[in-house]
Amino acid sequence: METVKCIETRRSIRKFKADPVPQETMKEIVAAASFSPSWKNTQVTRYVVVEDDSVKQRLAEEATLGFEHNNGIIKGAPALVVVAMVHGRSGFERDGSYTTSKEDRWEVFDAGLATQTFCLAAHDKGVGSVILGIFDENRVAEIIGLDAGQKVAALVAVGFADEEPEAPKRKGVDDLVRFL
Repeated sequence: METVKCIETRRSIRKFKADPVPQETMKEIVAAASFSPSWKNTQVTRYVVVEDDSVKQRLAEEATLGFEHNNGIIKGAPALVVVAMVHGRSGFERDGSYTTSKEDRWEVFDAGLATQTFCLAAHDKGVGSVILGIFDENRVAEIIGLDAGQKVAALVAVGFADEEPEAPKRKGVDDLVRFL
């Protein structure tokens, strides 16, 4: 798929077919996402693919901060990808000091780039996705046994789409850009 077409046609998918996404396909998506840019090529983004229904149920019921909409999406998705980031590398110098006034926020920026690239690669492979932002990151980390030194950046529900949402209205280019 051409890049611009992929960007323009990707939608947030919230309803999925029951069919699981093959692990090989998930690996191909992660491989594509690994080409995302990162601070000084630190490559801090990691992925935990949760396919186990009992773990997904726990995440939905215990880590969505009472947001029922996300609860239903997680339970209905064949897989939930926990996007994590290695803390303390992106935005830091070797001595541990911050490189810029953005301090450690670069790691979130890097994880965001990787998450968007992951979702575009998924779309290219025919896999739907939606990025979920309302969750208790500490509870998610506890439930999945996240590796020490990592933090949860995002949750991405994935699966084969069981809906075809319309494109949401977009702001015009003149509202988005300014030239000096």
